[in-house]
Amino acid sequence: MVSHATVGHLLKQVGYSLQANRKTREGKDHPDRDAQFAYLNRRVLAYRRGGRPAISVDTKKKEILGNKKNGGRDYRPKGKPLEVDTHDFPNPQAAMSVRQRSE
Repeated sequence: MVSHATVGHLLKQVGYSLQANRKTREGKDHPDRDAQFAYLNRRVLAYRRGGRPAISVDTKKKEILGNKKNGGRDYRPKGKPLEVDTHDFPNPQAAMSVRQRSE
């Protein structure tokens, strides 16, 4: 049996290091992004015209499928982090392929 520290030392000797993902893969703009903000802006303006407050609440949503940033790290060749998407917009194609694999 070998400890995780020993495995880490062995991986380091052959050129690996613990690395976080790097957001470098630029995707297309999400088609609903501008529409969502335009809608919210219209609602805020309407409330303010009526003398009512508008409160913005940021909530968490379901986990997005695909090559997205996460808080973990794993061993990769030194200087070669896993490249992931710069934006975390849902990818309908990734969701479809996961559904197809699970059927």
